[in-house]
This record gives sequence, structure tokens and C-alpha cells, in this order.
Amino acid sequence: MENQIPFTGILSNKPEENPDFFNWNRVKLRYCDGASFAGDSENEAAGLQFRGQKIWLAAIEELLSQGMQNAEQALLSGCSAGGLASIIHCDEFQSLLPKSSKVKCFSDAGFFLDAIDISGGRTLRNMFGGVVQLQEVQKNLPKSCLNKMDPTSCFFPQNVVEHVETPLFLLNAAYDVWQIRASLAPSTADPLGSWNDCKSNNANCNSSQIQLLQDFRNQMLDDVKDFSRSSQTGLFINSCFAHCQSERQETWFADDSPLIDDKPIAVAVGDWYFDREVVKAIDCPYPCDNSCHNLVFRRV
Repeated sequence: MENQIPFTGILSNKPEENPDFFNWNRVKLRYCDGASFAGDSENEAAGLQFRGQKIWLAAIEELLSQGMQNAEQALLSGCSAGGLASIIHCDEFQSLLPKSSKVKCFSDAGFFLDAIDISGGRTLRNMFGGVVQLQEVQKNLPKSCLNKMDPTSCFFPQNVVEHVETPLFLLNAAYDVWQIRASLAPSTADPLGSWNDCKSNNANCNSSQIQLLQDFRNQMLDDVKDFSRSSQTGLFINSCFAHCQSERQETWFADDSPLIDDKPIAVAVGDWYFDREVVKAIDCPYPCDNSCHNLVFRRV
């Protein structure tokens, strides 16, 4: 891990880069446990210990002792695995802060779908299942979900968000490049590499690949439908090929950052957090949005 990382986007301390949160105390918890800070298991024979939940609690207790116990406003945010962590730990975070605090949670690129890959398999479900089992993640998942579903299903945000009572905002690219590469069309499901060009640059996708990507987007929109009905939830699903847009300055708040209805992500999240507006922003399907910062990868 690097000793220092730049605080940009939602972590920036400059008003011109981060208009609503620049003067907040900002803390980044480095992610190192492999289960979104939710594991708690020990295998003595193998010499393995997974302590994500304890690491999370120790960090929060330290921050509370440093003054967070007096916070009037707090926002738990995270990106990718951290975005999943901010969903899983949202209510717990709220419970550890004063009752009078305004507490909300924000998940960026953490809405991992339980998707069927291009070979008909469930690559991501298999991976999540291994993580949940190895780290005994079920200990830290909502009991209300576990009463209805198996632990692996309750590690997927689409099944957890309905159990989160604290106000939650979901930011996700409808064509999340990490999910396209690791879940929808991983190399294990594509031994001939027919998706390699499409995965490295969306401009290279053929019409049948685009159709599968549209199906993926439709599944995401379907999975957030019930979630979005509550007035306290927020949504920003843009039709970009991206992953993690809140900590990158060019996608969070810049002259050319991604927009839905002329509103950049930073303004949408601020409007929602401060209750200035109800925010349920869903983009038209690809290729209609020309404000995207689509990620292009080198072919390996």
C-alpha cells in the first residue's frame, strides 16, 4: 500500500473540486481484508484469520474517540468493495453515532449484480460464495435478509439494500467496467477471447455484445426499482463504461464531468445529502450520453 494517496473528488478539501463536503473531516479506511470489512473467521489448522469486521469496528471506535462522537453530520462512503462495505455497515455506522447526528451512506460502484455470465455460469456468485464461506461473513449480514435467503445472496447489494434503514445513495455506471470484465465476460467464461476487444474499449463492442450489455443495465435498473421508491434513497445510474466515479476528480466535479439532466455527480449527492432535492437520476441507454468518461484499457 502506498504511504500517501491524493484526496480528490469527494475527499478533496477545495471548494472548487468538492462544493458540499470540502470543509468536512475526511477519513479513508484502507481496504485490506477481502470481504468489505465483514469477515470474522479463524482457521487455526491453516493459520488463517479474517478480521474485517473487527478492523472496521476498531477504526470507527478510534475515530469516535478522536471527536467523531460529536459529529452533527456524517456520511459513510466507499467505492467498489468499499461501496459494498458502505451498504453492509450503513445501519451499524448510524447506530454508533449520536442519535441527533444526520447520518447517511453513499455507495459508489458497489452495486454488484448476481449476474449470469456469457457462458451461462455465475462467476461472481461463485466468488462471493467462497468469500462468504471462508470468512464467515454471514455473522455480519442483516438477520432480516438471512431469514429469507442464503448468506451468499445476502452479500449481494440487490438483496441487502431493502434491509438498510439509514438513508442510502447508490452511484453506479450502468455498464460497470469491473463487472463486465470480472462477472459478465470474465476470461474463464470466454476462453477464445471473443470479448477482449469489447472489454478493453466499448467502441469495439459488436451489436450482440451491446445487446448483452443492455440486458445487464436492465437487470441493474430492475434491481433498484423497489429501492428507489423510498423518498430517502438517492440514485445516480449513468450510462457510462466506468467504475468508481466519486474519488476521481474528473468524474466527481469538473468542467466536463458526467451529467444526468445537466447535474454532475457531486451536485446530485450534495442535493440528496442536504435534502435540497429528491435525486433519482437514471440515464438513457448507451450510446446517448456524451458526457461520460469511459475507461479504455490496454489489451494484455
